[in-house]
Amino acid sequence: MEGAVSTARASTKITKKTFLEALRANDFGKLKALLVQRKVDVDTVFEVEDENMVLASYKQGYWLPNYKLKSSWATGLHLSVLFGHTESLLVLLDHHATINCRPNGKTPLHVACEVADVECVKILCDHGAKLNAYSLSGHTALHLCTTESAIACAKQLVWRGANVNMKTNNADEETPLHVAVRSGLPELAAFYVEHGALVDSVNAHLETPLALAAYWALRFREQEYSPQHHRACRLLLAAKAQVNARDEDFKAPLHKAAWNCDESAMRLLLEAGAEANLLDVNGCAAIQYVLKVTPVRPAARPDRCYQLLLNHGAARIYPPQFHKVLESCHACPLAVEVVVNAYEHIAWTPKWKKAVPEDSLERHWDFYHSLFTVCSNTPRSLLHLARCAVRRALLGGCHRAVPLLPLPGHLKSYLLLEPEGVVY
Repeated sequence: MEGAVSTARASTKITKKTFLEALRANDFGKLKALLVQRKVDVDTVFEVEDENMVLASYKQGYWLPNYKLKSSWATGLHLSVLFGHTESLLVLLDHHATINCRPNGKTPLHVACEVADVECVKILCDHGAKLNAYSLSGHTALHLCTTESAIACAKQLVWRGANVNMKTNNADEETPLHVAVRSGLPELAAFYVEHGALVDSVNAHLETPLALAAYWALRFREQEYSPQHHRACRLLLAAKAQVNARDEDFKAPLHKAAWNCDESAMRLLLEAGAEANLLDVNGCAAIQYVLKVTPVRPAARPDRCYQLLLNHGAARIYPPQFHKVLESCHACPLAVEVVVNAYEHIAWTPKWKKAVPEDSLERHWDFYHSLFTVCSNTPRSLLHLARCAVRRALLGGCHRAVPLLPLPGHLKSYLLLEPEGVVY
């Protein structure tokens, strides 16, 4: 009796292996024969290598053993989608494979979007796949469309009725629009907006898609700015996104762009009506954010960022704290020049010289010599004082009013704090 059971188990194991080999080779003829002869269950679950976790999905916050991160459970449907074998996929569906099963947390439709296979998406949708089903980690198929090649998959899902405003069922609570802008996919973001996505939907941290687009515009590892995220900002603003929406820490999108020292994003936001003096939960405005990160943003133009903010009415750095500007910006004298020229007069203190390292002082000697000479107990030039008087009269509208004044171009630039490399 035991021998017969052992033989049956061995036969089942061989059949299962044959079934798996046929799936991998897209030998749909053999698959059909095995299923017709009822030698194997169409929903047989395999354990396969999955180091990139394409097939697996787990709940947030759960500890997993290492082996779980290298292999996953999957049915023939999942594997056919993973390999892009549409012929095998159709055979399995014709034999009533369970289309929405998720042995390791994802349905076949989730996997199809993960690998960006639009043909598999079409086939699964045609056979009744649930468009809004959650994975174990709380994502719908739309939330897994995060690459350029997956845009076609997302469009298929939306055209067939997927909920474009459905939030993830996890701690993030993000809509597909949040995911699209964070991933730098402006075309997909525009498509979602055209099909009813709420441009001011908030995630669990009260962040709007505009806030995410502004924040993720800096590729932190490469320290490069992303034109795709800037395009996403532009289209969201065109769709009337709230430019001054605040998250749980009272940060507006401008705070996030300032944290990146991102001149392009800051310009877009300020021109759309961002308030330069909004304070976050710690009492910091955007100009303080730029000040904090200037030394660690090598690709940035902090002088442009300060110029933008000051021309849009940002409050100046408190004069007794000006040494912090030098501590942060000593390697970028143009930034120091822009900030110092926003004051009618400011006198240097011993903290100033301590704030500028010797190597920066030597490298930019002409500038720092002019700075310390001008910022003594003598008044600034009449030209500078006239500039300050005009700017004071225009309040926070310098960016709008100065270009309209009947003045030569170089004087307009002077009024708008365009740096010249020396203070006088």
